[in-house]
Amino acid sequence: MKLITGSTPLGRAALQTGMSETTARKYRGGGQLPSECRAEHTWRTRPDPFAAVWEEVRGLLEINPGLQAKTLFQELQRRYPGRFQDGQLRTLQRQVKVWRALEGPAKEVFFPQEHQPGELAASDFCHLTSLGVTIAGQAFPHLLYHFVLTYSNWETGSVCFSESFESLSAGLQGALWELGGVPQRHRTDSLTAAVQLLDGREGFTQRYTALLTHYRLTGEAIQPGKAHENGDVEQRHHRFKVALDQALMLRGSRDFAGREAYLRFLQALFAQLNAGRRERLQEELPLLRPLPTSRQDLAKKLQVKVGTGSTIRVLNNAYSVPSRLIGETVEVRVEIEHLEVWYAQRCVERLPRLRGQDQHRIHYRHVIDWLVRKPGAFPAYRYREDLFPTSRFRAAYDVLHQARPGEADREYLRVLLLAARENEQGVDNALRLLLAENRAVSVAAIEALLQSGRELPRVTEVQIAPVDLAAYDTLLPGRTLQEVAP
Repeated sequence: MKLITGSTPLGRAALQTGMSETTARKYRGGGQLPSECRAEHTWRTRPDPFAAVWEEVRGLLEINPGLQAKTLFQELQRRYPGRFQDGQLRTLQRQVKVWRALEGPAKEVFFPQEHQPGELAASDFCHLTSLGVTIAGQAFPHLLYHFVLTYSNWETGSVCFSESFESLSAGLQGALWELGGVPQRHRTDSLTAAVQLLDGREGFTQRYTALLTHYRLTGEAIQPGKAHENGDVEQRHHRFKVALDQALMLRGSRDFAGREAYLRFLQALFAQLNAGRRERLQEELPLLRPLPTSRQDLAKKLQVKVGTGSTIRVLNNAYSVPSRLIGETVEVRVEIEHLEVWYAQRCVERLPRLRGQDQHRIHYRHVIDWLVRKPGAFPAYRYREDLFPTSRFRAAYDVLHQARPGEADREYLRVLLLAARENEQGVDNALRLLLAENRAVSVAAIEALLQSGRELPRVTEVQIAPVDLAAYDTLLPGRTLQEVAP
């Protein structure tokens, strides 16, 4: 239209715009653009196959708006056998979509929020196991306690292994002390570590309330199942996992020499992500309240009686303690990854905390003195598998059981007693040598090796005997080793 209103001939204008001269003449004569010539499509190209049953469909939707079009279509096929074909499902889906938009129930509205500096922090737990991080070649399943300031998006986090209160407390306090101040409010998901149901209403637990009071924080919890109400931290979860995955790709390996190396890697990533948020963070820092004089120690303290099996049961898991404490009541302080056993105001044991429930950790040093006196209890002992400190101890027991079935339990317990009184690593090395040389396993043989001062070969020193390739010729039909010998 621009060309033909000027001095360009009609034929040349048609060629330049890629249409025939007849079509160009039609547009020039009509004086309208092609889009203006189209008639609005208000008619159906074929009869509506659901017109006769639409009122039934509408009635079902009004009662249960959540019904899917496919479910309704299958119901119609059951009510009217042979009337509706599978290819007509798309037609019903379009009609149900139009009904939802024009007559259906109102949809949930999400209201964008304006965040103010220094006002709100949000936190939650983020699962990182799917990223495939390993420590010294071993799988490292873990979570991240993730803390975010909603105004500046400044973030930090700490590695943990469960959504426990101890993880929440340590993560929140670590984030506040790293930040150097306290915002006005703190929002979490409806975590059982922080929220409990009281008289039909949700409220904060006593321990979480004490934590908030210590830092003069106002606590908030979103509704169960409404993750979008904590959308800032949920979005940061996604973006941080993507950033961590990309950083691991650039690194070229997801394996770390130790846990400390992995933690340094995470802190470096947080520093990199926060580098572009310094300007907005500077707006928040002057508005944060000062930190208290010290951190809050909120380790759970339990009074537990030591049972006759020299064990205590803590949070549905069993742990062994020195048999001297049998019958006594001890105080157990539950930390994130450890338990401390206190008696008479002294810490007598520090044990790794077990994850999950119905687990057990029995240390042979706690029970071996009496187990040696009662060797008949060993074969059926409930926690027997915990009494094999390494794979060599297990292999030695199997060798003893095969060579001397009647004396295997007693002899193995004497080996274990030697490890408890002397040196577990030395006994383990001696067992490795005895097994490698196919020598008889006994306490006397182990003691002789320990006293000899013989330097044992390192585990990495593997000797492979030379291979005689001529032996492969014996696989040929009718050949013997003598016949193929040079």
